[in-house]
Amino acid sequence: MARLSAYLLWLPPPGVVALTATMMWLTGQQAGGWSVVFSGQQPLALLMLLTALVAMLLAVWQLHRARTTVLPFNPGNSSSLVTGGIFRYSRNPIYLGDLLLLLAWALWLGNFLSLLWLPLFIGYMNKVQIAAEERALAAKFGADYLDYCHRVRRWL
Repeated sequence: MARLSAYLLWLPPPGVVALTATMMWLTGQQAGGWSVVFSGQQPLALLMLLTALVAMLLAVWQLHRARTTVLPFNPGNSSSLVTGGIFRYSRNPIYLGDLLLLLAWALWLGNFLSLLWLPLFIGYMNKVQIAAEERALAAKFGADYLDYCHRVRRWL
């Protein structure tokens, strides 16, 4: 499994989001009978999209202010541990934003079966991307990072 995880880590998180969104769309195309339409569906999807973008922008801004890396490809390049602001509520607010983007997409598509891809996205991110980042951050920041992990949940 470690070898598979190392192989899959080359796909950056935006690529994982794009792949998941594509699979959600394809699922909706193939399973039209599972369509759901309700009043306010598109405005709700847009609100979810806006919430996702705000969470992601806040996280990027806080990482930039701390002069640490935003890119998760090499978490060992982190120069400081950011635990304030939006990071008080989620250790991974950008990935939470990605999940909200996918949820907004599912709402926009209006197909119930497309939601089935969301647990797969979460599982992949937990097992591959986040696990690698957490190992690197624990090695770099030690007890401070472990204490942070005990205080703040991984997603929300």
